[in-house]
Amino acid sequence: MELIYEGEGERLDIWLARALDGYSRTNIQKIIARGDVLVNGAPAAKKHMTKAGDRVQIEAPLDAPPDTPSDLAGQDISLNIIYEDSHIIIVDKPSGMVVHPGNGNRSGTLANALAHHCAGNLSDVNGAQRPGIVHRLDKDTSGLIVAAKTNEAHFKLANAFKERRVRKIYNAIVCGHVEHDRGRIDMPIGRHATDRKRMAVVADRGRHAVTLFKVVERLPCALTWLELNLLTGRTHQIRVHLAHIGHPVVGDPVYGTARDPVHGAASDPIGQQLPAGQQLPKGQQLPVGQFLHSTILEFDHPISGERIRATSPLPGYFPINTNKY
Repeated sequence: MELIYEGEGERLDIWLARALDGYSRTNIQKIIARGDVLVNGAPAAKKHMTKAGDRVQIEAPLDAPPDTPSDLAGQDISLNIIYEDSHIIIVDKPSGMVVHPGNGNRSGTLANALAHHCAGNLSDVNGAQRPGIVHRLDKDTSGLIVAAKTNEAHFKLANAFKERRVRKIYNAIVCGHVEHDRGRIDMPIGRHATDRKRMAVVADRGRHAVTLFKVVERLPCALTWLELNLLTGRTHQIRVHLAHIGHPVVGDPVYGTARDPVHGAASDPIGQQLPAGQQLPKGQQLPVGQFLHSTILEFDHPISGERIRATSPLPGYFPINTNKY
């Protein structure tokens, strides 16, 4: 696994503990002490001060963090599998499903479902509670997500995401009529200054983040259907970027607006109304969550090199004419 340091200088062990989600600083120091971490091709000490552009290589599979439980329960939860082989699996995740266990979500997650379906044959790079998990989707974002069955596949996929060699296309319904047919949102994202559970555009300390958008259709009741190309992968990136330019994702419970005509209308915060002239398919209900869907995931297979292109149709609850897309 290879990472590129893009900061302004900090201790190697501190940076890796932050970059490798789920690993404590103590665990990272043990990995470095084994000689399994190279900086620009040479073994490094934990106190090494990284510089912008340093190439950091992890030469061996990571151990699970010692304080992480190893008994993630596999659960027989139905999965919509788009692609699967002995190295990777691509799943179409429904809105409302959490990707891996965390505070308040100890079961019923995608990780629980994968542990059952794959009979435990998943990578353990991110620890025993996150088997196979290479990247994430928010709980209320639906669509495509890829998981790794082997550590080799995991390392290579993680590097592909890091080097922006994975094409990620999303669709969203946003509040307001977006003025320009196409655009580029190039704004750094970091933790909100006062609310640590939120992200925000922060010019002075944020990480580089780029989202491209294209208007598919301007809808009734001041909504816009967008196609989005995610060039980077920051936490909540699409939601933060769109909210920042004044067009939050419809139904977003964190970055939305009280004027949201579907979920957030001031008179009906969890309203079931649709824009004028729009109808839900018979028997469908609006989801409790945002109208954001991962539609296309395209990358080179981490082992065979074959080009993989997975697609997911837009959910039936999207208030649009899907024949246009």
